[in-house]
Amino acid sequence: MQGTLARFFVLPALPDFVRQHPAIEIRLSETDRMVDLVEEGVDCVLRAGVLPDSSLVGRKVAESEQLTLASPGYLERFGIPSDLDDLTGHRMVAYAASTSGQPYALDFDMEGAVREVLLPFDVTVRGAEIYTAAGVAGFGLIQVPRYRVQHQIDSGDLVPVLLQNPPPPMPISVLHPGHRKLSPRTGVFADWLAALFERLQNEGRL
Repeated sequence: MQGTLARFFVLPALPDFVRQHPAIEIRLSETDRMVDLVEEGVDCVLRAGVLPDSSLVGRKVAESEQLTLASPGYLERFGIPSDLDDLTGHRMVAYAASTSGQPYALDFDMEGAVREVLLPFDVTVRGAEIYTAAGVAGFGLIQVPRYRVQHQIDSGDLVPVLLQNPPPPMPISVLHPGHRKLSPRTGVFADWLAALFERLQNEGRL
């Protein structure tokens, strides 16, 4: 399960599910890497991001608004970019892909098309929490879901930039292995996750 989604949304709502379904045992695990559900014996997974082609069966349950941000100290040193052409001379915090180890580019919406920009970087991370922390520390531009950094925005620790060219929304999906029939208990939990994130989407909390 993607850790920040679990911490912000799943765990606060989970007591209601347990009260409704006391016979279902819940075992949660947090990771940002791609989990092999079959090899690791996982019934279902909540995943954020674009899904690769695989044998998994999934359904998109929501989309999360994303922002490009930087710390005030960083913006004092490098300036506030007014458009994508103004990114020359800027830096980013590199987030390493779990499979290749290569950094993801920053993505920007350009009237329906996505423009990828790979900036120089001083720090490479792998993990949602330290990625945000590196942005707060002033190492460069980051792109994260709004829900995850609203507190830092409100406190002034992070400043949204390039709002006219936001990153594409991040899809949130519930997946399970496609080679076996979904058990009734797993189906109940997957349906509950889907309903939870549909409600969060409708309430504007994502």
